[in-house]
Amino acid sequence: MDAPRANLRPLSLHVPEPRFRPGDTADFSDVDVPPAGSARRPDTAEPAAAFRDLAYTLVRVLDDAGQAVGPWNPRLDPDALRKMLRSMALTRAFDERMFRAQRQGKTSFYMKSTGEEAVSVAAAMALAADDMCFPSYRQQGILITRGYPLVQMMNQIYSNKGDPLQGRQLPIMYSAKAFGFFSISGNLATQYPQAVGWAMASAAKGDTRIAATWCGEGSTAEGDFHSAMTFATVYKAPVILNVVNNQWAISSFSGFAGAEATTFAARAVGYGIAGLRVDGNDPLAVYAATLWAAERARTNQGPTLIEHFTYRAEGHSTSDDPTAYRSAGEPNAWPLGDPIRRLKDHLIALGEWDEERHAAMDLECAEEVKRAQKEAEKNGILGHGLHQPFESMFEGVFEQIPWHLKEQQQQMLDEQKAAGL
Repeated sequence: MDAPRANLRPLSLHVPEPRFRPGDTADFSDVDVPPAGSARRPDTAEPAAAFRDLAYTLVRVLDDAGQAVGPWNPRLDPDALRKMLRSMALTRAFDERMFRAQRQGKTSFYMKSTGEEAVSVAAAMALAADDMCFPSYRQQGILITRGYPLVQMMNQIYSNKGDPLQGRQLPIMYSAKAFGFFSISGNLATQYPQAVGWAMASAAKGDTRIAATWCGEGSTAEGDFHSAMTFATVYKAPVILNVVNNQWAISSFSGFAGAEATTFAARAVGYGIAGLRVDGNDPLAVYAATLWAAERARTNQGPTLIEHFTYRAEGHSTSDDPTAYRSAGEPNAWPLGDPIRRLKDHLIALGEWDEERHAAMDLECAEEVKRAQKEAEKNGILGHGLHQPFESMFEGVFEQIPWHLKEQQQQMLDEQKAAGL
């Protein structure tokens, strides 16, 4: 090996480091938050290369006074705004009660979406009811917005006898084909190529339905993400690719996925895909961007990548303690606020809402979730008895159970019978 050149500095490796650690004072004053309404809204038929600037700014609709401004204002009527607000509030109430259920030992695991409700709820409202969603594990708001029964969601979380997935999935990894909600996988980013493949199949069949998928910013470092991007751009697949940049992937901050170098929406530029960077805590911006991307997909103009710039207010899951790796002041210092409060303030500014009605709605949501929990717990909770027959462990994998598994199944049944079980 040659000796280092004496006239050159030695090479060094950059290791990303989060700006704030436990004990630090969080200060996001240098985060560039452009004025609401300043981002232009191109025609959905424009080529992707014509608006690369939108991958580096923020599409925003709600200003600091709660007014909807600019070309991205979707001009939703008050009833639609109230529906959106209630769906977000119901999602938060559901999260709070299921988090407590996990702490009470009724289930093994839960993941909250606090502060990110707009990313799923507003997007679900902008999509058609039969569009296929390929979510990650923090988009429970899609199911709630589409009217999936809360009791069924809880049955799955408890893995009880009412669990539609028969206890075969980790809690919160729902699957609801009738509601256009593809099975959640714990393997990161696998839903991306699945969504693109589904969208390609829809186009090949001459269907009118599009696909939408979500992943966290950390998952953009996975190979599946980039494979999906390649197929999406080559075949102009009718798909919306959502990246939820909530600043943290478990305990690794977004810099390890490339956030220090550029935006996540800029991933789209190199692939020749339309890219939008959106204020993920602005429900109207999320709705407008999703509606725009859906129209682009439905008119055969190709895919859109949307980066939702938001913040994970809670821990990654009930297995995580965020105070071990980030400043406790970060959630309150985050400059884009809370999506529920921002939509509430907008409705109040319109004269279509008030604090009293909001408090009553929160109570109503809490009571609805409480009733659903009582109903679900009639079917059992995790760890309290056997909720599914033993022999069912051999089912649901092969269309026809192979002979050797049938033998094992029968052997197990014989042993149960001999033991008097």
